[in-house]
Amino acid sequence: MKVIVFEERGSGRRKIQGIETYGKGIQIIDVIDVGGPFPEFVEEPEDLVQGDFSVDLCLNFVKHPDISQYIVDLYTEKGIPVVASGQKVKGAITPFTCCGLGEYSSLGQYGRLFGVPKLKVRVEQNRIVDVEVLRGAPCGITWEKAKSLVGLDPDEALSTFGRIIQYECVADPSNFDPISQKSQLHYAGDVHIKALKKALELVKLG
Repeated sequence: MKVIVFEERGSGRRKIQGIETYGKGIQIIDVIDVGGPFPEFVEEPEDLVQGDFSVDLCLNFVKHPDISQYIVDLYTEKGIPVVASGQKVKGAITPFTCCGLGEYSSLGQYGRLFGVPKLKVRVEQNRIVDVEVLRGAPCGITWEKAKSLVGLDPDEALSTFGRIIQYECVADPSNFDPISQKSQLHYAGDVHIKALKKALELVKLG
């Protein structure tokens, strides 16, 4: 699967690293940094963005609304899906956080590997002995921090996981969702806790 990434002054760096590390079968063919800072209105965003339509997916980490919307329009007009996490841009898939992305068949391997976390755990004598990440945040934090759960009892793991995710998360803490009443940091912690709870419930069911 071929992916193109647009970022603004390195805004996608952590996700790019995570995708390259954990995105088996995914190739980032180009990373375009549009630069900045920009004025409030950018009248000619086409001067900053060069399209490459040989890709299967566009990841848009550009925050300026004029440039971001131009990127979305440019790619969706060609039938290429665009993921713009944490943004409000028409035509894109816009989860509140990167780890809040639901499963979309149109996103192919990226959608299978990245988004709302899915875990598989093994518990012996009330201790977690193994954690397998089936799906996680594109920044890689799910894989990195799941290792720290090994050796903990389930209750301790649940109280620990969300905290360490929030501590390391690079999401904007000022980005607040009025519906859930949570910041992006709290949201990221919550989806990881829910993933661990579900995995532990499956263990109990045998």
